[in-house]
Amino acid sequence: MVSFADRAETVPHVLVRFLDKESVLLNLETERYFGLDETGTRMWQVVVAAPSIDAAYQELQNEFDVESELLRLHLTELLVRLVENGLLQIQPADVGTAPTV
Repeated sequence: MVSFADRAETVPHVLVRFLDKESVLLNLETERYFGLDETGTRMWQVVVAAPSIDAAYQELQNEFDVESELLRLHLTELLVRLVENGLLQIQPADVGTAPTV
């Protein structure tokens, strides 16, 4: 299960290549690849750059004209498939960040 409080991050052994507005992610360890269309590519770009999946979701809501629950469903499905294929990892949002004082 993906928690929107967590954050998504790239995996060191995954190669990403952009082709026009689409992309291909290749897991160098398993040699499995995953093609993303324009929308999937944009979702991936936003989610790996955001401090949390929820922050990415909010940004994507502003970019795409889509019902919020449908966006949440599609983003969750994409993240689950990428994690299952070893192309992305999910971490608690506070891991790897400096504590606030």
